[in-house]
Amino acid sequence: MNTSIAVQRSAQRTSTMLLGVSFAHLLNDAMQAAVPAGFPIFQQSMNLSFAQVGWVAFTLNITASILQPLIGRYTDRRPLPILLPMGMLFTLIGVIGLALASSFFLLLSSVALIGVGSSILHPESSRVAHLSAGKSKGLAQSIFQIGGNTGQALAPLLIAFFIVPQGQGGFLWFAILAIIGIGVQWYISKWYGQQVASRESKSRASAGAQRRFSNRYIAFVFTVLIILLFSKFVYLASMTGYYAFYAMERFHLSLEQAQICMFALQFAGMVGTLIGGPLADRIGRKTVIWFSIFGTAPFSLLLPYASPAWAIVLCLCIGLILMSGFSVIIVYAQEMMPGNVGTVAGLFFGLSFGLGGIGSVVLGWAADVISISSMMHICSWLPLLGVVAFLLPKDRKLVATA
Repeated sequence: MNTSIAVQRSAQRTSTMLLGVSFAHLLNDAMQAAVPAGFPIFQQSMNLSFAQVGWVAFTLNITASILQPLIGRYTDRRPLPILLPMGMLFTLIGVIGLALASSFFLLLSSVALIGVGSSILHPESSRVAHLSAGKSKGLAQSIFQIGGNTGQALAPLLIAFFIVPQGQGGFLWFAILAIIGIGVQWYISKWYGQQVASRESKSRASAGAQRRFSNRYIAFVFTVLIILLFSKFVYLASMTGYYAFYAMERFHLSLEQAQICMFALQFAGMVGTLIGGPLADRIGRKTVIWFSIFGTAPFSLLLPYASPAWAIVLCLCIGLILMSGFSVIIVYAQEMMPGNVGTVAGLFFGLSFGLGGIGSVVLGWAADVISISSMMHICSWLPLLGVVAFLLPKDRKLVATA
């Protein structure tokens, strides 16, 4: 009887940790997504060009892109639970900097600190989600990811209703979120420290026996996955960084009105993320991956021609479909390289930020040169690259090979 109660309590605490890292992910991504959502504010207060706006996004994303794989690889060998609250500390300093920045250089420095905080959170929190997963890897990764998507969905609303009335100084409100995040991550790090030694050693031992993929085979699959990430995150960069400008220019909307489409995109993405993982556990990861990218194309191609009301509907469809596949891609890659949970999570989260950052710079330059309308029309074709997902091995082949 006592054993049964102990097992039940252990399962409940494991579920609490999973929900905890998902909540920390929500706080982190709300603060991170507030940067592109606040581009119009920074542009007005500092008189930035679209190219400079692109460099702000590039700094945020490339910082996370470079550091995440390195942190993930290092912590696969030497897990450091203390990194969880430390990541939020960097973000706290960054959001305070956003409120106080008076120059373009200080703005870049502040978003770089937020990028560092994000680069620490994602691989380590993804590992906690993996430790909490049991057999439902897709579901666990979706629960972790949905926190991030919820935070991204809230960012435009926070900007529209809390930051816009106060201007740039309103970013100080995000310091409260960062402080809460430090407390949550500190609590999780204690459980993580207790669990990681035994569980990770068992995972590495079993991984050594299971891994039978050749380097060439892994390189081919990862190349296909990277192409999919490129189409997804460069398109998302065009939406999250520039669609508000496009809507304001084309429909003469206020910033608050233009943010509604972004909220619709991110809110639907939250739902799509929640559905994607468990659906992949049932019908297969490859199916969900190709549909999440290629299935977005009909809606993205229609969006530049839609009225404001229809744009909201299309953004709901785009977010629901496009966001459903990222957690599945991570689990798919982790299954190919068991024992390298942090490395794979860091690599793919890092690539997502890096591709989005580079895309933001290029898109900002394109908006200055050919107009923001032309740039948005070109980007609407990117989800068609999702067709390459048909080249991925079927799930049962991965299992057989493993």
